Amino acid sequence: MTVILASQSASRRAMLEAAGVPFEARPADVDEDELKRELIGVPGCEVAQILAEAKALCVSMGAPGRLVLGGDSLVEAAGRQFDKPKTREQAAEHLEFFSGKDMHLHSAAVLIRDGVTVWKTCELAKLRVRTLSPAFIDSYLNSEWPAVSGCVGVFRIEALGVQLFEQIEGSHFTVLGMPLLAVMAALRQQGELDA
Repeated sequence: MTVILASQSASRRAMLEAAGVPFEARPADVDEDELKRELIGVPGCEVAQILAEAKALCVSMGAPGRLVLGGDSLVEAAGRQFDKPKTREQAAEHLEFFSGKDMHLHSAAVLIRDGVTVWKTCELAKLRVRTLSPAFIDSYLNSEWPAVSGCVGVFRIEALGVQLFEQIEGSHFTVLGMPLLAVMAALRQQGELDA
């Protein structure tokens, strides 16, 4: 039986495919904005876990007996939490704010079966954003928008987004949006992958 990924994230799908994890993707009908309004002041990793859990729970209700994987990523910089940019202008504002700062990227994953959380984790990556000139931001968005509209930090590390940073600490998979090594270990524990 394959795992259900409660996400349409291209990055999460690509990671599971590359790792040889059999899965099917089903989008979760969760109002993330509403949930986030209820979570003001909650630490970033906790917010990411709650959102990942909500997505997995939503999909789990229509998939009895199946293991559902939910994931979420959240970016914090200078004490502020950031959502995916809704417009190119907002993306530029986010990048201007990130310029010269440390970005904390929280990537959470949750496994649910029959409405019960059987495993969850959250990993942190620290990314030092170099000082970004207005000309670079404009050129970057000319190339990367709208592809980065679905990315909470306004970057795809596997593409031009790597140019935003001068230092990265943490797992490459966490930066891509899912703590993949921990997820695969949990899938083995749940009998979904060979040990």
